[in-house]
Amino acid sequence: MRQIYLDYNATTPVAPLVQEALRPFLAEHFGDPAGDYPLGRACHEAIEDAREQVASLLGAERDEIVFTSGGTESNNLALKGVLLRGGPAGGGHLVTTTQEHPAILQPARFLEQWGCEVTYVGCDRWGLVDPDEIKAALRGDTQLVSVIHANHEIGTIQPLRAIAEVCHARGVLLHTDAAQTCGKIRTQVDELGVDLLSLAGHKLYAPKGIGALYVRRGTAIDPILHGAGQEAGLRAGTENTAFIVGLGRAAWLAACGLDAAAERLAMLRDRLAGHLREGIGERFSQNGALQAQLPNTLSVNFPEVTATELLRRIPELCASAGSDAPSGAGGRSSVLKAIELPETTARGTVRFSLGAYTSEEDIDRAASLLIGGWQDLR
Repeated sequence: MRQIYLDYNATTPVAPLVQEALRPFLAEHFGDPAGDYPLGRACHEAIEDAREQVASLLGAERDEIVFTSGGTESNNLALKGVLLRGGPAGGGHLVTTTQEHPAILQPARFLEQWGCEVTYVGCDRWGLVDPDEIKAALRGDTQLVSVIHANHEIGTIQPLRAIAEVCHARGVLLHTDAAQTCGKIRTQVDELGVDLLSLAGHKLYAPKGIGALYVRRGTAIDPILHGAGQEAGLRAGTENTAFIVGLGRAAWLAACGLDAAAERLAMLRDRLAGHLREGIGERFSQNGALQAQLPNTLSVNFPEVTATELLRRIPELCASAGSDAPSGAGGRSSVLKAIELPETTARGTVRFSLGAYTSEEDIDRAASLLIGGWQDLR
């Protein structure tokens, strides 16, 4: 049974060219990048080449890129590194949104336990955050605003530039979790106006266990991992050379074909939506801001069935039951709650996320299986 993989927002396969690039660093090029000998220097140079490739994808400078173990660590470093700067007794105020990924919401709750105050700003029914609501949440002691670039469940892209103008007018730093956008749409940091940006390698065809944090020059941030002072003192630990090289190659690949890939994915996404709309009829509904949405993401509400039941009937289809909640927890995810999707509707929400290896045949077959499964369950 051939699998139809439509869960690229969860993770991606490692691209063949990425595998090729990192393989030598799992074998012969195994040296410590800090070593002052040829084997070590070769690894150091490979890391700096990768840093340049990631910086190029973001329109950043090489020294503004800090390699981490992934998007979760990058988010933790951004939030804790700013809010706990100078020690946990300092307090401080963070503004974020109700539709963030758990890798933001959980560090925010941790910071509350350490005496920081957090304001959670809502969104409209399409998942869009109003910059004026961010402005209203700012206080004299606000140190950081963190707003996801594009939502991981419904694909809505936030107006970060407008939010950045609001923040910077008050001297407040802006961070964005761009795990779902890097490699899919333009993520030029100067265009977005962000001071900190997190990315995750496994969302753009690099291995799991590697990521990066962009830190704009002059931005004050403390490390959360302490040791020998690698990554300009912001992330201690011997660098994961092989995976860093893989991330660099993945960033380079993404930059080479960004616009064409986005156009193809949007066409396939709309093709899937069209098939499902025709098969479900007037009760078809989808989530997210249609005019500001990731090109690869489609969140659909199947009426009168549960997403879990539907997907279990189609074992060859890999998709998500539209939730960031733990498996089997049931109920609405924080994102679906944030857009106030009724719980009865949310039970049937499925997120489809397309990627580099998705074909028209995959889309047509998936739609046929989904419509048939939905009709059988009803």
